[in-house]
Amino acid sequence: MAPRLDEPLDEPLSETRTGHRTDLRADLRTGLESLPEIPPFDAVGAVDARALSKTLFARLEALEEGTYEHAYVRNTLVELNLALVKFAASRFRSRSEPMEDIVQVGTIGLIKSIDRFELSRGVEFPTFAMPTIVGEIKRFFRDTSWSVRVPRRLQELRLELAKASDELAQRLDRAPTVGELAERLGLTHDEVVEGMTASNAYTASSLDAQPTEDDAEGSLSDRIGYDDHGLEGIEYVESLKPMIAELPQRDRQILSLRFVANMTQSEIGEELGISQMHVSRLLTRTLDKLRDGLMVEE
Repeated sequence: MAPRLDEPLDEPLSETRTGHRTDLRADLRTGLESLPEIPPFDAVGAVDARALSKTLFARLEALEEGTYEHAYVRNTLVELNLALVKFAASRFRSRSEPMEDIVQVGTIGLIKSIDRFELSRGVEFPTFAMPTIVGEIKRFFRDTSWSVRVPRRLQELRLELAKASDELAQRLDRAPTVGELAERLGLTHDEVVEGMTASNAYTASSLDAQPTEDDAEGSLSDRIGYDDHGLEGIEYVESLKPMIAELPQRDRQILSLRFVANMTQSEIGEELGISQMHVSRLLTRTLDKLRDGLMVEE
């Protein structure tokens, strides 16, 4: 930023092309002699700021871009009109972004307005600058504040749907249907649904967010899923099916009675007319065979 006339210079002298040293403060005063005295920016009212801005814009047009004088006047215009940025930023106070960031983005719009403004148009600078400042802030929210990035077409559609929904709700005294929104905007039913779905990507909730007082279901992470330990055995079951199918009929029957019907070895022996010891040997042999088959597949 160019030095202020009322601030001390760390380096009062500068080298000129001819090799002579000249007082930089004197150069600034010579180039800005026609400017009125500027009070502290926080003490300038809106009317005075508008009048001073006109004088500064007239002087800015006469200065060569890139000079210290041009930078001084331009920076003074920025500081003099920061109230416009703060006023525009206050409209977005309800957003989740820090106000400092919104003001910073709005200041970029202010600088662009200063660079484009022409006194000959006969338009007041606040009237000219406000749309650019607000547009810059809206562009910031559009490009950076979505939790999930969606195409710009859907971002703009979300705004159109929100506006149309508010208008229809006031007129109908109820929430509009998808068909009514489609007719209002000249869109198809699917396009409206797509835009409404895209709106869900604007904000996201933390999985660890604490529930509200009247919500007894716990955090979101406790509700969206859990570890299903039964899934661990599905692979083994599918691998065992062809091997079980190749077993003799009696071995398959013993497996079914033991692990499906939950019968004891004694009950199985009585069912098949063999001893409990024989059932135990057959069951052990069958399980070893199946276990070896699984190890070979792995």
